[in-house]
Amino acid sequence: MSGHGSPTTPIPHQPGTRLAIVAASWHEQVMDGLLAGALRASAEAGIDEPTVVRAPGSFELPVIADALARDHDAVVALGVVIRGGTPHFEYVCAAATDGLNRVALDHGVPVGFGLLTCDDEKQALDRAGLPGSVEDKGHEAAAAALTTADVLAGLAVRRAGGGTGA
Repeated sequence: MSGHGSPTTPIPHQPGTRLAIVAASWHEQVMDGLLAGALRASAEAGIDEPTVVRAPGSFELPVIADALARDHDAVVALGVVIRGGTPHFEYVCAAATDGLNRVALDHGVPVGFGLLTCDDEKQALDRAGLPGSVEDKGHEAAAAALTTADVLAGLAVRRAGGGTGA
């Protein structure tokens, strides 16, 4: 399973962080698990009410994440694409991945990557953070975005002269 070796560091407490979560609508059971995991990570960071927006599908995640990145400190993008018998899988996965990366770099805002790209529904369910799942990718994506936001805030303090150099 791909979660082997994942970090065990706690999510920094950052109640003032403006967090947005954009979650696709396809594969409702998987998406419910991913969203619940992201919301748990948000609560662990002391963020009571992140902005939650639903996207029609995974292809639409980047454009919504782009809009959210304009007034949030971190964005979490959640979706699932399950391989079928056509090249559609490759196109959607590549477009969503490239688009989310562009959002992060264009805005300087961390985007937690919670897009599951799976061969079948069982793989998606195994990663959705549901009872019986072996991984919680929604939680992991939110933890990554929040931890990165904390790192970026620390770098901003250093640039402003408020911290010590390494």
